[in-house]
Amino acid sequence: VQLQASGGGLVQAGGSLRLSCTASRRTFSNNGMAWFRQAPEKEREFVSGISWRGDFTAYADSVKGRFTISRDNAKNTVYLQMGSLKPEDTAVYYCAEARGSTASRERSFYNYWGQGTQVTVSS
Repeated sequence: VQLQASGGGLVQAGGSLRLSCTASRRTFSNNGMAWFRQAPEKEREFVSGISWRGDFTAYADSVKGRFTISRDNAKNTVYLQMGSLKPEDTAVYYCAEARGSTASRERSFYNYWGQGTQVTVSS
């Protein structure tokens, strides 16, 4: 199973980026997905998650109202639309595939992880 994350980059504060994560796994559509992030010298933290149908989503308080998670099961892809970016959003962003059909804030709930994509927000 491979998860390929893309879309990171350098953006000014207040700007937007859209991250994508494409899975090679044919059962992608059965499983929940999530985005985590890890800033230098910090623990990896939950950002957002989505159930397999897309009918359940969850967000960290720090990104609520600014980020939107979505998925296209026909393309085996999950997206993270990030807006009103802040310097504190700077991190490596990882996508992850869950063990089951929903999403969780717990890292242990996820079987597979992408390689990460760097997001840098300048002030």
